[in-house]
Amino acid sequence: MELKELRKTNELVDLFCTMAEIPSPSLKEEKIIEWICDYCNQNGLKYETDDYKNVYINVPATDDSKEPVLLSSHMDVIGDDSPIIARLEGDLIKANDRTLGADDKAGIANALYFAKELNKRTDLKHGGLEILFTRDEENGMTGIKNADFSRLKSKYVLVLDSDALGQCLIAGASYVTVDLRVKAFKGGHSGNDIGDSTRENAAKLIADLVSVMPQGVFYSENGQVVTSCNLGGISAGDVNVTNIINTDARATYSIRSSNKEKENELIETMKCAVEAFNSEYDEDVARAEITFVEKMPMFEKNEDEYLPILFETAAKKVGVEPEISTFHAGAETHIYANRVNANGEKFSPYLLGLATVCNMHSDKEYVDYKTMLKGQEILKELFEAYNK
Repeated sequence: MELKELRKTNELVDLFCTMAEIPSPSLKEEKIIEWICDYCNQNGLKYETDDYKNVYINVPATDDSKEPVLLSSHMDVIGDDSPIIARLEGDLIKANDRTLGADDKAGIANALYFAKELNKRTDLKHGGLEILFTRDEENGMTGIKNADFSRLKSKYVLVLDSDALGQCLIAGASYVTVDLRVKAFKGGHSGNDIGDSTRENAAKLIADLVSVMPQGVFYSENGQVVTSCNLGGISAGDVNVTNIINTDARATYSIRSSNKEKENELIETMKCAVEAFNSEYDEDVARAEITFVEKMPMFEKNEDEYLPILFETAAKKVGVEPEISTFHAGAETHIYANRVNANGEKFSPYLLGLATVCNMHSDKEYVDYKTMLKGQEILKELFEAYNK
């Protein structure tokens, strides 16, 4: 089947392809924002934009005794603003030697199509549907960080941005950068001063310190990595200059964790290593310093299993094997997990996979369109179960 024919017979596929063919690199999402707003106008969907141009869509409740639920996706994609031409290979939708943008326009398509269909239904009593489409997720998450959460009443947030159909990810890792520095105060000439025991070489000292620092998996649970530490790089002196006793050295790390207790334990382990180093050397010989900066807060698992259970049931009902798990990376779930809604309730976010997207962020990216259709079925079943 040709893509043109498929688009004529399947509205969801056509919706996805239309949006995929609108370039929207991070912070250059104006065209897709305009298109989404026009789509809402044409289909009677209520929408607003905030000062940052995030888009909020609301399908009003038909039963005020029930609670709304929020769908969330991001509008920006990896890639430039060059033309995108979608094509079909078997069941796979690809682009013309560039990123397709299925991350996350597959999520947007599923959310928009579902909202349009829900808005027409008269047979379902529900508590309402909220949607938030954000800017700049790929570059710095500035869209979600600048979102107006006072507009949102939902407690449960379904972030439609996982890359595998049937996934429900219930926790995600933080991202903390670590800056380790060693200062050797005297330095000197590698010939004249090499015999002076008070002239330590910072390059050697940083190597000694790094050798006792954690590296790799720090803590795992049920076969999944929970907390890890990774050495990014080491710098000291100039590899082309060997006659200097180096005075400055630096190493950088990243910490990821979805468990605050284990993250704190890892940080304390690294601090203790620095304290032991400093106790070994006189203050006028060498000192080490370590600093930690949180770049992304963690998305910790909460005890509320209501939505994951509903998702598992909905997926199985439409013939999809669900995967309830955690992930060792970041997403907009992490921001939601640390914010509150208009009612002052802490959000309960989940990262859902409503399509299988492969080779994301590359010119070999593709989406299996049949998985996107299955994702719509899951979403429909999930929403109906939530409103029973």
